[in-house]
Parts: sequence; structure tokens; C-alpha cells
Amino acid sequence: MTSPLPQASTILASLDQAAFAWDIATDAIVWSDHVGAVFPDIPAAALASGAELAKLIEPVRSIRSDALLDSLPVRGGALYRIEYGVRTTISAPVLWIEESGCWFAGADGKPTRAQGIVRINNERHARDQQLLRLSRHDPLTGELNRTHLVATLAESMEEAARFRASFAFMLIGIDHLARINDAFGFDVADAVISEVATRIRARLRNGDVLGRFSGNKFGLILKNCTVDDINIAAERFLAGIRDDVVPTKSGPVSVTVSIGAISVPRYARSADEAVNRAQETLDMAKRRRVGSFSLWRPNVERDAQRRVNIRVTDEIVTALNERRIAMAFEPVVDAFSRETAFHECLVRMERDDGQVLLAPDIVPVAEKLGLIRLVDHRVLELVVAELAGAPSVELSLNISPDTTMDPDWWASIESLMRAHPGVAERLIVEITETVAIQDIDGLRGFVTRLKNFGSRIAIDDFGAGYTSFRNLRKLGVDIVKIDGAFVQNIARSHDDRAFVQTLIDLARRLEIKTVAEWVQDDESAAMLRDWGCDYIQGRLIGLASSERPWGTPTEAVLPAAS
Repeated sequence: MTSPLPQASTILASLDQAAFAWDIATDAIVWSDHVGAVFPDIPAAALASGAELAKLIEPVRSIRSDALLDSLPVRGGALYRIEYGVRTTISAPVLWIEESGCWFAGADGKPTRAQGIVRINNERHARDQQLLRLSRHDPLTGELNRTHLVATLAESMEEAARFRASFAFMLIGIDHLARINDAFGFDVADAVISEVATRIRARLRNGDVLGRFSGNKFGLILKNCTVDDINIAAERFLAGIRDDVVPTKSGPVSVTVSIGAISVPRYARSADEAVNRAQETLDMAKRRRVGSFSLWRPNVERDAQRRVNIRVTDEIVTALNERRIAMAFEPVVDAFSRETAFHECLVRMERDDGQVLLAPDIVPVAEKLGLIRLVDHRVLELVVAELAGAPSVELSLNISPDTTMDPDWWASIESLMRAHPGVAERLIVEITETVAIQDIDGLRGFVTRLKNFGSRIAIDDFGAGYTSFRNLRKLGVDIVKIDGAFVQNIARSHDDRAFVQTLIDLARRLEIKTVAEWVQDDESAAMLRDWGCDYIQGRLIGLASSERPWGTPTEAVLPAAS
């Protein structure tokens, strides 16, 4: 077999490529004249036959022969392209070779000869490996990313089931990372994350797996780990991060982590279940005390509560769909004349069996399960319908914390106000004090828009939190509803009397109206009147009722659901 033409050989040499012709029947390979320059580290004897070359090939020695058999023949031959590594000695680096060729069939249709071009392609292989690594690993820490961490967790569960073994899955969360972001900037926070990953990695055993689960969380798979081992390992991780400050370009930063863990497969039947339960225990650890460890264990009460949550969720959604969300109206009267000033609207839900659930039964669960926005949307429609149907009525509506910043709720109220002129001026929106103190500036925009429509703003349960009267002025609050926990005992408690009287006096000086909740008796009502309280509400005046004192049927003016 003759060598390629000198001209072709020269061109290939300039491209660091070599041509070959492979007689498959004899297994002899003939190369272009400059092959030694292209592959200086590969002995000539190894290039002389397919079998000798295969001895140096990684990872699959038969890759060249397999390529001929796996390619589809076309007009007596077939094209193929493969990549493989060649290592001349155990200690030598791998040369990555890209081979493109064409084989030709004999009378029996099987390959008899092949010819093609090869070249060293270490750079491309390194680039491909880097891309593969980036697809599997977190770029900041170099550890597995979430996708591959969870995939490894699933594989570990299959392996544990097969060999009747156990392991631990941990979630390690960096405490107060958002504060570090705010105080020092994201670059310092990134340095903290990287250092935490390094410290965790340094305390792992061979075979353990570490991955970045989310922005401030790492996931760990600790093989062959008993419950006792889990506790020891968790303390080792906590101390390793807690005991030494993290050096950053902005100075040393003190960092702690909290840990939630679960024993697998004993308490988790799938990767998702293991992750969810580890997250649950991590949340428990943080609630109890940051920088602590919690291990998941079965809990009958917790599981029962979850079943209740699922049932109540279904009931609330069904009630919303079937228009079984209704309202009750509790009177708020003038402290001096005892004439009704307005009514507070309280949510009610009728169950399938006819039983009626009150607001304390509905609102906390709806808030916890993320359904309160839907409930508040429906109650808003009902309140506006009542106001539109009864032009002389004034109503107050208490909205949940999440709803105050919900753009959809604001869009609904804006639409309903424009559709029913004159309603806004007779609507009072109550915001709980705990909401008011969380984001004064953000809430101020919400309040301003409502007041521009003509509505009034009340702060509910005032005194239960720490809102200052300065913030009330900043918000432009019209009414303060004094928390009933302080009002109900003013006839018997000197401390409660002093507190309530002081609130009323301050509010009056700021020209803010006051409502005393939970008024139980005439003696308390008289005190409140004498102190200058504007309105009273509670058992003495009358409890909430589903009957409308103004007798207007809501259905006649009910707006369409949003």
C-alpha cells in the first residue's frame, strides 16, 4: 500500500494531522510519512497494526473496531468519527485523539479496509470536560449542583436498598446569609459560601458526597452512617464552621450553620421525601435556635396535622369554588351615643355538613397553606357588594399580611372601586400591627393609594406589637383599634387601665380615632368613654352575626369573581 501523495502529506503536516490506511484483513496500518512528527510519543510499533494501537487506547480498547461495526454502511462503505485516549505508559499523560474515517466493505458486506485522518485534540477534550463539569458542579464552590446531588441521592437510596445499608442525608444552612449580603456585599457572601464548603469538605470521609443545594444550603450524603454517627458528624460540622471566623477582604466574618438530617432509607422512601424531611428538620433547628442540629423522627401529631391541613385546604378551595365563603357583621358603636358607626366584616365558611367555621378556624390555616390571598379576594368582593347595595352602610375589612403587598389584590380593589363609585369612602381597611411594623415604607405606598380613593385605614390589635405613634403618623392612619387583651380587664387591672388610657390620650393628640375591642361590661365602657375613646366593640355591644342589619340581599349586587 502506498503512502499518500507528498503534497497531501505536506498539507496534513501543517495541520498537525496524519492520514492512515488500515487493511482490516491483515490488521496492518500504513501512515503518512510525517506521522512521527504528529505523534512523537507513540512508538512506531504501536502504530503498525490495529491490535497494537488498541493496547494503548482508553477507556475502551475496541473503540476503533466497534466504530466500523456500529456505523451504517452506505454504497459499499460508511463514514465514522470517534474520540479516544492513548497512554503510552502508566505514568504518561493521556493523548486525546480525534479520528475521522471511512471504511469499505468486501464481497460479504463486512469492512475490509478503512482510511482516514487523525489528530491530537487535547484542547477540545479539555474544553468538553470543563463543560461537562460545569453542567454537574456549582461554579462558585466546585461541588455538585442541586440536580446531580439529588440524582446521586436517588442512586444512593437504590444502592442502600440493594445492599441493606443505611446512610444519612443532611442539609446544612448558613445562618443569616442575607444579613451578610446586606452588610458587606455579595462578593463577601460568596467568599463565606466558598469557605463553608471548604470546611465541610475537609471533614468528609472517602465516599461521602457534598453538593450545593441552594444559595445558602449544602446537601450531604454520609455513607454507612448510624444515628449515633449522624449526631457526631453534625457536631463536627457545626464546630468546624462556628469556632473560627471566616476571613474576607472586608475583614473577618463570624458564621454559624444549622443542620437538618434524616436517616435513609429508614425514614424516606424517595429522594424527594428525604429532601423534604431534611428541609423540615432544618427549619425546626433554625426555629429552635440558629446554629443547632435537628434529626428527623416520626411524629404522630405532626402527621395528623398534615392530614388536617390537606383536608382543610381541600375544604377552603371547594368552598371558594362553590361560593360558600360568607361574612358576619360585628357592630362598632360610638362610645358616647352607642349608635352604630360601622360594622367589621368577619369571614365565615360553610362546610359540606352545614357547620360554619369562624375566622379563627379559617384565616390561620389559609395563611399557613398559602390560600389567604384567594380568601381575601373573595371577601373583598363580598364587602364591596354589601357597600354597593346599601349606600348608608360603612364596613371595615381586615386583610392578611400577605395581601397588603399582593398586586393582584390591589388590581381587584382598584377595579371594583371604579365599577362602584361611592363605595371607597365607606370602606375601612384594617391592617394588623405586626404587618405595619415589618415594612413601614412599603406599606405606606399601599396606604396612600387606598386613601387616594377615599378609604380609611385602621391599625388592628394595636399594643400587641411595637409600632410607634410616629409610624402611625408616617402611615397616615385614621383609626387605631386597641388590642382587646388590654381592654377586657381594665375594670380590674391597674396596669391595663394605665396602658389603655395612655394610648387613647396619645391618639387623641394626634387626631387619630380609637376603637376599644373586647369590651365586656358597662363599667369598662364608661371608663373608655370618659378617657375619650371614640368607639367600642365587643360582647357588651353585640357579637358578629350573619344577619344584615340593613337587610340588603348581597346576591343582587354581587360583582363577578376575579
